[in-house]
Amino acid sequence: MPNTRRSFLSKAALTAALSPFATLGNGFGRELGHAIEKKAVSSPPTDLKITDVKCAYSGGGLFVKIYTNQGIWGSGEAVDAVAGTYYLVQRLGRIIKGRNPLNPNRIFEELRKGAFFGGAQSGVYVAVLSAFDAALWDLCGKALNLPVYQLLGGKFRDKVRVYCDTELYTVRNPVPDDYAKAAMDAVNRGYTAVKFDIDSATDPNKYDRYNWTASNAELERMYEAIAAVRKAVGPHIDICVDMHGRYDAPTGRKVAKMMEPLNLMWLEEPVPADNIDVYKTITQETSTPICGGENFYLAYGYARLLAEQAIDIIMPDLQKCGGLGEGQRIANLANLYYIPFSPHMVGSFLAAMATAHVCASVPNFHILEWQTLSDTEAKWKEIVTYDKPFIEKGFLVLSDKPGIGVEINEEGLKKYATPGVPFFE
Repeated sequence: MPNTRRSFLSKAALTAALSPFATLGNGFGRELGHAIEKKAVSSPPTDLKITDVKCAYSGGGLFVKIYTNQGIWGSGEAVDAVAGTYYLVQRLGRIIKGRNPLNPNRIFEELRKGAFFGGAQSGVYVAVLSAFDAALWDLCGKALNLPVYQLLGGKFRDKVRVYCDTELYTVRNPVPDDYAKAAMDAVNRGYTAVKFDIDSATDPNKYDRYNWTASNAELERMYEAIAAVRKAVGPHIDICVDMHGRYDAPTGRKVAKMMEPLNLMWLEEPVPADNIDVYKTITQETSTPICGGENFYLAYGYARLLAEQAIDIIMPDLQKCGGLGEGQRIANLANLYYIPFSPHMVGSFLAAMATAHVCASVPNFHILEWQTLSDTEAKWKEIVTYDKPFIEKGFLVLSDKPGIGVEINEEGLKKYATPGVPFFE
């Protein structure tokens, strides 16, 4: 019979799909091979082919759907570095058309290496590739009737802890009482960790709009705001503080030292991401854990950061650093240096659940970002289809459905689509 198990594996080209990082952690890619081996030889995935790729944009997000000849599709999302990428999506879609989607690692590597001189090191190309990668893993899970975490090697946990980004930056020049109130609101909703931004371009104490050396009055504002949070929530709630990479080295050092009595879970991006030496200096000079990484790309971007212990906690954004496969490779690399993996996440619940599958699949997962507006704004529930609460008592419960387990609701998303850009066309 032509449909032997050997011919099926050959047709799926699984061997070529396995990552060069397969020796790290729990053996990335191995469970995908096992799943295909166990599938019946006459199963539909045998002749699965990609027929089309379509996309839509909403706010700062890109949503990609990869379609097949068997009526199933995969969905992925990218953020931040996606503006103006519609034609890049179309170009990559044409490259993978006709391919079997059961080889996500192979397709990822070919798309990345195929654009070595076309921007595939970072930025918009890698962000778009991140959406493709997530959609391919979603497709694999649906074709093999397995959740993504199972394809990634299984799970260490059934739910992932999240911290609540209070998004207090939507309030102009908040005072300490505003910080305390926002923190308690999150705690009363079941969160055990909160995050606040302390960078402010509108701070009246700034002497110069373009010089980000903080004045003494700015430093006082920062400390009093977070001190009010600590007083309100007590000693056992974790507090994260974000500076968005806006400040210079002297300010980063001062803030890190200043915050030591408040026992932060971390201080995030005190300086820009483009100078690892400065990160290393600040990290080594303070007991405040320093966190960063949302603006690094691919596993290569984290190699020196980790090898030189320039940071205490990494927070890659899986919607722009390379996707789910690359996210697990980064986490496994960090695990070799005993560095916690705490992904940045500013996408929809599709992005959150996709990231959660990776968080569940690695031992060094720490905590995942969640936006408070996703609890309160109708948009975030309208643009996806999911039949359970998003967050339960500060945790995101992992989906056991095939694939990612969350679908794009095109009708809901269209209400918030970016004007002037084709919508899943």
